Amino acid sequence: MTTYNGVYATNYSAENQNQSLEKAILEAIKEAREICEQQGINSPNCAVAWDIVEELQAEKAHQKQAKHRQTSLESYCEMYPDALECLMYDL
Repeated sequence: MTTYNGVYATNYSAENQNQSLEKAILEAIKEAREICEQQGINSPNCAVAWDIVEELQAEKAHQKQAKHRQTSLESYCEMYPDALECLMYDL
């Protein structure tokens, strides 16, 4: 954690988000198992708990799918940053 003018700031990179989402999924699974064990597998609370797990897993899959796929132009520009096609101009 970093402090800027008395304000705390944390770097939330994609890796940090994936780790926190994975942690949330594991905690939700643990909680769902406990609820179902205590209240029975046919209880409404058990169903809701597993719905939460399913939603978290769907979000993780969505984030994985939404990652930026590099285009061929981007690959080319990484290899040849001085090429005319890759130059950026401020107007």
